[in-house]
Amino acid sequence: MTRSKRETARTYEAPVADDASWLAALSGVEAIESVEERGTDELEAVYYDTDDLRLAGASATLRRRTGGTDAGWHLELPMPGDSREELSAPPSEVIPDTLRDLAVSRVREAELRPVVRIRSTRRIRHLLDAAGTVLAELSLDDVRAERLRATTTPASWTEMEVEFLGDVDSALMGRVEETLREEGIGRAGHSSKLARALKVTGAGVPLVPHARRETVVPGSAADEVLRYVERQARTLVDIDPAVRRDLPDAVHKMRVTCRRLRSILRSYRSVLDREVTDPIREELKWVGGELGAARDQEVLVERLGSRIRALPPGLLLGRVDARLQEWNVTRTNEARQRTLDALRSPRYLELLNSLTALTEQPPLARKAEHRPEKVMVKSILKEYERLADRVAHALELSPGTERDEALHQARKAAKKTRYATEPARAALGKPAKRLGKRVKGVQKVLGEHQDSVVARPALRNLALEAHAAHEPSFTWGLLYGQEQAAGDRSERELPDAWARASKPRLRA
Repeated sequence: MTRSKRETARTYEAPVADDASWLAALSGVEAIESVEERGTDELEAVYYDTDDLRLAGASATLRRRTGGTDAGWHLELPMPGDSREELSAPPSEVIPDTLRDLAVSRVREAELRPVVRIRSTRRIRHLLDAAGTVLAELSLDDVRAERLRATTTPASWTEMEVEFLGDVDSALMGRVEETLREEGIGRAGHSSKLARALKVTGAGVPLVPHARRETVVPGSAADEVLRYVERQARTLVDIDPAVRRDLPDAVHKMRVTCRRLRSILRSYRSVLDREVTDPIREELKWVGGELGAARDQEVLVERLGSRIRALPPGLLLGRVDARLQEWNVTRTNEARQRTLDALRSPRYLELLNSLTALTEQPPLARKAEHRPEKVMVKSILKEYERLADRVAHALELSPGTERDEALHQARKAAKKTRYATEPARAALGKPAKRLGKRVKGVQKVLGEHQDSVVARPALRNLALEAHAAHEPSFTWGLLYGQEQAAGDRSERELPDAWARASKPRLRA
């Protein structure tokens, strides 16, 4: 069983050994009323990584700890700021499959092996509020580190860590740091024990993914586009463990990231060679498709559940809520398995490798070194023209299946136009942001329409299932009518939304 918790900690240089006056200074800082001794622990942790230290390069760690209150396996993944998510599993002789699976997006096909051993004698103090609640844990560690892949002289040092518990109070963190600084205790020059251990034991230099490219001219169109691609590629890697754990909204975020990457690689073919990027786009399309079943089901159930909850009790005839849940379980399980099969496939890992290679050795096209303003304006306007054509075509059609499909194609064009503006915001400023915002309004209207289109056949099938089970189908028919009305309303709203997004001054 894997457990998860959020850790927020800061590491400091060790205070002077024979001077404990700084401890008294912490009492009275914000809500801290007292400092309490909690004894000493002897800890040992063996850190695992690939030969080229991919986990360390991605600011993640995997260790097997003995001693203390949390013996076992720990996988730490980075979060914004000073926070990290720690996923833990019980002690075992080998790396648990659950943690290995969650590290795959960072290590890919490489083998995980022991790298360094770190032993710590930890003296613990708790920072308490007036009610005796622990606000933070202060640890003074005497550290000994040794490299495991070669015989070297062990390194040793002393450091201090302050880990804040519960909901992170940024004001408390800031005041504690300010107080320590006033007492002559500054932040450590390393990000973690492992980072320092790798350096002082000579265990190696971590492989940092998406390293900067010497071949790219700073400030060029390629520079701006690749910065955006790098961010999205990192997001794909970072969100991967959350998708595997089935966390809320994780599938949606990964799917959107795939769409963004696909769109940017298409919009900026004049910057990055399509002979390299088109195959990557196809693989991103495949991943997005495998995620699509899970995300579409998630959206549909949320939508129908919301409509059911909004109905007066007198209009809920039969096993409406129960039938929806039963219908959802089977479809969700199938979609979930499809997602996991995709993420566990060699094809997916090869895609991640291709994205890394794309940013580290970019296939520059003819306009890569041009200034971004002209190149990006041309790409954005080209996407806008496609959007304008599709909206015009959809509005010319009579209501029905053909128009529904045309509106769906217009929605996809709106997304591509909006995404094309995102990497251009640094170079083009507010105009790119304004156009993206207006196009997003069109996308929202078209998205509501498409959701209603998708919901209707599902409601019809649920009505047929209810009828076959001799249950009332009235409620399903009522919901179908609501979805039909929602689709009609979106079609009426589209001309105004498009008028706001198609003003010439937005593209001037």
